Amino acid sequence: MSTISNHLKVEHLEVRYGDLVGIADVSIEVQMGSVVALLGSNGAGKTTTLNAIAGLVQSSQGSIQWQGEHIASQPAYAIVRKGIALAPEGWHLFTQQTVEQNLMLGTTSLVDKKRVPELMEQVFSYFPRLKERRRQRAGTLSGGERQMLAVGRALMSAPKILLLDEPSLGLAPAIVETMYETLSELHAAGLTLLIAEQSVQLALEVADYAYVLQTGKTVLEGTAEALSNDEQVRQIYLGITDATQ
Repeated sequence: MSTISNHLKVEHLEVRYGDLVGIADVSIEVQMGSVVALLGSNGAGKTTTLNAIAGLVQSSQGSIQWQGEHIASQPAYAIVRKGIALAPEGWHLFTQQTVEQNLMLGTTSLVDKKRVPELMEQVFSYFPRLKERRRQRAGTLSGGERQMLAVGRALMSAPKILLLDEPSLGLAPAIVETMYETLSELHAAGLTLLIAEQSVQLALEVADYAYVLQTGKTVLEGTAEALSNDEQVRQIYLGITDATQ
């Protein structure tokens, strides 16, 4: 992939939790305007990679560059202000607060507070269910609604790139389809997406490019089309066989 500065570039990233290695050697690149999938089984290091990019965990080695600037040592609030937002799994919400209050928390790092009403309406246009539930406590939402809220809260920071951690996890098929339709709409509107997913086929349907992680390392990369069509790759790295299609 290209090495121009208008992108996110992670090189040989390592994250340790004491003596435990969260990720050992992850390298990925996300061009602006693209959709990139980060694939791998549970425990492969996808969440740790996203958390490191978002500034929620510190890296012990390697580099993270955003539009040419090294950001690995910067705190999460500073990284959000640069246009990088993380939508975690839908259970990471303030459950005692309302939907609207959770959305407002996404504007904490927003420089231009005058944009809040506009951003709120944008989120409600993408997720009408959240508008219906705006006065409801987040803890009373369904799993699908929680995931919508997690994405909506991230969008309230007006990001340039949205990091999504397992947006389909634990959701009913119909809700997953709706979520991915919305992600496609966000991409069509100009948002860059980095999606960490266990659901390989789902991610490859929307992605331009993909990376596969195993035991905290990048082991494979390629266009989504190439990975989807390579039978050996599908079986060995992605765990897809003809019987499970």
